[in-house]
Amino acid sequence: MSYEFMGYVRPDGQVGCRNHVAVIPSVTCAGDVASAVTRQVAGTVGYFHHQGCCQLPPDLDRVTETLISLGCSPNVGAALVVSLGCEGTDTERLVESIRKTGKPVRVIRIQELGGVSAAIKAGIDAAQELVMEISGLQRTPVGIENVTMSIKCGASDTTSGMASNCVIGYVADKLVDLGAAVIFGETTEFLGGEHLLARRAVNQDVARRIYEIVDNMERRARSLGCDMRRGQPTPGNIEGGLSSIEEKSLGAIVKSGSRPIQGVLDYPERIAGRKGLWIKDTPGREPEILTGMAASGAQFMMFSTGRGAPQGFPTMPVLKVCGNPNTYERMKHDMDLNAGRIITGEKSIAEVGEEAFQAVLALLSGKQTKNETLGYHSSIDIYTMGPVI
Repeated sequence: MSYEFMGYVRPDGQVGCRNHVAVIPSVTCAGDVASAVTRQVAGTVGYFHHQGCCQLPPDLDRVTETLISLGCSPNVGAALVVSLGCEGTDTERLVESIRKTGKPVRVIRIQELGGVSAAIKAGIDAAQELVMEISGLQRTPVGIENVTMSIKCGASDTTSGMASNCVIGYVADKLVDLGAAVIFGETTEFLGGEHLLARRAVNQDVARRIYEIVDNMERRARSLGCDMRRGQPTPGNIEGGLSSIEEKSLGAIVKSGSRPIQGVLDYPERIAGRKGLWIKDTPGREPEILTGMAASGAQFMMFSTGRGAPQGFPTMPVLKVCGNPNTYERMKHDMDLNAGRIITGEKSIAEVGEEAFQAVLALLSGKQTKNETLGYHSSIDIYTMGPVI
């Protein structure tokens, strides 16, 4: 059986499920101007990160590459870059790289324009023009093989590994089998289960890379004189019944399904037409992993939770799958799908999995998630490796 959704076909061949004008501050110092523009102009969303200056060169390059990838997202129809004028990120490369996708791009520079008030006016004018330019774009039918889904779990409890992660794993397998791409991360939550993932690697190089990213994450924690287990599981995880990081990891990796792992993507890296199941090297915290997943080119995310995590992301819809029936009833205005019916015995994993797959098709064709309707989608920051200097 073939599946289609109604998407926005971009000039570079990518297919989006949303049609935003992204307002991109190239440095945190430009964030207030960018925020003022998005408040004034409907149809815009902002990437309000806290990076871009007084960092070591590898991190400045990492921030530039991540912002480029965010601007190239298939859900972005046009972009306005807001520059201060003296930042450490490469603003010219940012603008030109997004422009190469064929999308309309504008840039304003606060210092050159004479300050904040002038920059806000210029930004509003530019953003309004961009919104009007892309507002007439129409959705067209496209095949499911054009989909890239990202996945995550957060605010987990024991029901996450027993229900909601299993549902996402079901959808992940189905999408991979249909020729789509799926990306999962949270390297911190591979700990104790990395050997199980390595067994699914398509070759020894991919298996070696899986062990490598876990070792690197552990070494980073030890460089501060403590074990990563001091922060994982979180207090909420423990209260929800997860006794150790190994137990949490075993439940977390269930959401990746069972298909072979094709490779490991670096944090700023785009999927770039590759298919199948992929890992992205990310932390587990929401602002950084959601940013990394949106930068990969994923049109949307399926997010498993047991205790209830309501946040989304500016340009990437986040579909919340709740494993705990009590949490779902308590937070039904934030949770999109009740996988807790598996816990109560009302439904099987496959039955809820098929419901979830239909919800994905609806989302891809334009149906909003609950965090989109509430405007709860500003969780963004860029995962960097070195100090602020």
